[in-house]
Amino acid sequence: MRLSDLIASSILDLLDEQNGVAEIQRNELAGKIGCVPSQINYVITSRFTPEQGYIVESRRGGGGYIRITRVQLAEKVMLMHMVNSIGDSIDYNSARINIENLQYQHLLEDKMAEVMLSAISDKALHGVAVPYRDQVRACILKNMLLASI
Repeated sequence: MRLSDLIASSILDLLDEQNGVAEIQRNELAGKIGCVPSQINYVITSRFTPEQGYIVESRRGGGGYIRITRVQLAEKVMLMHMVNSIGDSIDYNSARINIENLQYQHLLEDKMAEVMLSAISDKALHGVAVPYRDQVRACILKNMLLASI
């Protein structure tokens, strides 16, 4: 398991244990996982965004914390937020994270997530020139999400 996946999994576990609201201290979580605090920031900013159904608040200083709140939106609203947040292009890792977040929130079934990941993989897009792959990937992902609504 990649380090960013381990950090995200730890935060998701905290959210589950604490009814959708987790307060973390970067240094403390980084110490438990064995990484630097900036890696915690990276995961929070890339995987716990409003488009993915989270509100992140932070308080700086000695008693500072980061509070992550899971927002419960209607399934169609959540999927439309995702479609709108993708933009004109998306790299494979960002697309994978978005799909896994939807899967984790039970907005995509496991089989559908597998199909989507396969359809947007670099292997599937091998015939597309590299400069255009992320644009084609975004179009495919958006259309698959819209079809699942």
